[in-house]
Amino acid sequence: MTASPIAPVIPSAARLADHGRSRPRATRRLPLASTPAGPPPRDVVYGIGRVDASGRVADRAVTCALDWGAGDRLTLTAEAGVVVARRDAGGMVTVPSRPCVVIPAALRHRCGLRAGDRVLLAALPGEDALAVYPLAVVDQAIRTHGPFPRREGDRP
Repeated sequence: MTASPIAPVIPSAARLADHGRSRPRATRRLPLASTPAGPPPRDVVYGIGRVDASGRVADRAVTCALDWGAGDRLTLTAEAGVVVARRDAGGMVTVPSRPCVVIPAALRHRCGLRAGDRVLLAALPGEDALAVYPLAVVDQAIRTHGPFPRREGDRP
């Protein structure tokens, strides 16, 4: 059985222009962020790390900037949401063969750090120190001092 071919239906250009289009909407431009005054700090190296189940945290750029090696001894302190590590010959924590910082459980608990938490690492090579900030602390600082307007119901 053979059927005769069906002729294609090709709409006119005018019909295509009207089909499925509504009036053009006014577009709203997003505001641009202003650039911070001055150049970025050269004396601080930032990185993002994740705390593993054993308390290890590392970022390659940060560990390279500090030039801490296997066997270096560190003193770690914790206060108000930050862990600070400094190279110290009398330190209680040793840098393992893979460059990272091991945060003892007591300090992790004091700062509310758990396995899997992401942290901001701030290396100060001139002071031979590393600061570890939980992202919750960073978020709180941004919301307190940043450009984000408060919404109704937000905590101060």
